[in-house]
Amino acid sequence: MLRWLLVVFLALMLISWLQPFLAKLGFGKLPGDLRFRLFGREWFVPLTSTIVLSALVSLISKIL
Repeated sequence: MLRWLLVVFLALMLISWLQPFLAKLGFGKLPGDLRFRLFGREWFVPLTSTIVLSALVSLISKIL
């Protein structure tokens, strides 16, 4: 259980560090990525970008 929490925490940190680079590539602006304001705060739900990145990582892992 602790291992999974550590992996999720590290993955979230990595994604937050890579987010500016991924935004330059167009991730986060795909159709299906949701941005909305709620309670004075901007929320971002990258549904399509998550699916595309997951498929890319899966493809790379199958090749290697």
